[in-house]
Amino acid sequence: MAGARILSAGVAYAAPALLLGWYLGGQALTGRVDAWLAVPLLMPGALLHARLMRDTDRAGRAWAAVAALALLIALQGALHLILAARPGVPALLVTALAGAVCLTAAQALDKVAVRWPRAVRWPASLLAVLLWFAGSHGTIALLHRGGGEPAVRPVAVMLSGLPLRWGGAADLASMLDRGPADHPVLVQLDRAVDLRLVDSLEALPPDARLLLAHPRALAPADLVRIDDHVRKGGEAILFADALSSWPPPYPLGDPRNPPITSLLTPLLDHWGVELAAPAPADQVDVPIQLSREGPLLRLHSAGRFVRLPSTCRALGGGAVAECRIGAGRALIVGDADLLHESQWRSPLAWAPWLRRADTMAWLPARLRGDAWDSRIAPLWIRPRGD
Repeated sequence: MAGARILSAGVAYAAPALLLGWYLGGQALTGRVDAWLAVPLLMPGALLHARLMRDTDRAGRAWAAVAALALLIALQGALHLILAARPGVPALLVTALAGAVCLTAAQALDKVAVRWPRAVRWPASLLAVLLWFAGSHGTIALLHRGGGEPAVRPVAVMLSGLPLRWGGAADLASMLDRGPADHPVLVQLDRAVDLRLVDSLEALPPDARLLLAHPRALAPADLVRIDDHVRKGGEAILFADALSSWPPPYPLGDPRNPPITSLLTPLLDHWGVELAAPAPADQVDVPIQLSREGPLLRLHSAGRFVRLPSTCRALGGGAVAECRIGAGRALIVGDADLLHESQWRSPLAWAPWLRRADTMAWLPARLRGDAWDSRIAPLWIRPRGD
């Protein structure tokens, strides 16, 4: 009988945490199964668990708490393995620690509240739920903010035909009246690197990282500079979209709009790389991972590399190519729409950690030369067939 009671109390604790975490914690919304997203919603189940175990002794409550935590971690771990094909141990450890604190706080509140009038208990319970929710999200926000801008920011030179700065203004007067309006991509990158958005590569520093984000037609001299920069040991990241879906900020036909297709073909041909346009059936959002535990990028109408030299390897189902060019490296992504904020930004402005993809966590790290840390990255639900 005692065992059945402990089990039912454990279910009463774990089930609300998992269900609320899935539907209200942002997991279903963003396509991930991170255990720590359930942490802000642990208190309702913890209060119910404390109520069910109220008339047991201290040892009984302790064993019941251990059993409830074990059930929560086992069920969440099973979701990690089934949906993400990864155990997610760091997230489970954080959840276990937070769950223990939450259960302890709920038991302490229940012990005190039992002497209060019923009219006071419910508001006190609601206040506990709200305080735990706000405190947990505040802690997550601090962790998400990290240590701020790095002390040393490497130089990154960027060429782009996308409307990332001053986009959408009809004339110079409107632009000056509105002031600078940097796209979130520029804001994120400028925090991580010394970003220099240029129109020409005439003064390209030899130690700079090079970022080509679906640029307009480049002069032959600039194409030579890119090739020379990489072959001499530099690194370049290229977003070459065979069919851009980036919303045009100006009327159709205006030359200031982003190019419809990639104009980097001469450079890619020189490297022995061929990018094919997506078929009509592929003109949709497609999440890809660069490796089993690597970052998730959300592409849209992405092209596929149909010809690669032996010095290149295909990633992400053929939508990304990583190439050794001379002494340097080039990472070529067959899509530029992934930079649009709709493809990576959180749908909730107050919760930026609920991102839809790792794009703007991965790209700054890549430009800095930092390795991808899968321990703190989201656990994404793997597409069927992966």
